[in-house]
Amino acid sequence: MTKAKEIFKDKIREVRKPLLEAEDVTYMKALEADDSAAKTASVNAKTALRDATDASAISSASDIAALKAAWDTSVLGDSPYA
Repeated sequence: MTKAKEIFKDKIREVRKPLLEAEDVTYMKALEADDSAAKTASVNAKTALRDATDASAISSASDIAALKAAWDTSVLGDSPYA
């Protein structure tokens, strides 16, 4: 399971890279507009993306089905394992 968890985390990293890049653009637009609410939302979204690999559901998964279920669609979008 250790190797499967590492592969799963690598997939998260692959998926989140363009999401982080898009969120950087959103943050820059909020910064230019001096929109503090949008800046805060962007920071929160980026934090959630960065923390996705540290989810407790990943570390506690005991089989492949539990690992696949650990994909956080609210942060990462559709699961590639669905």
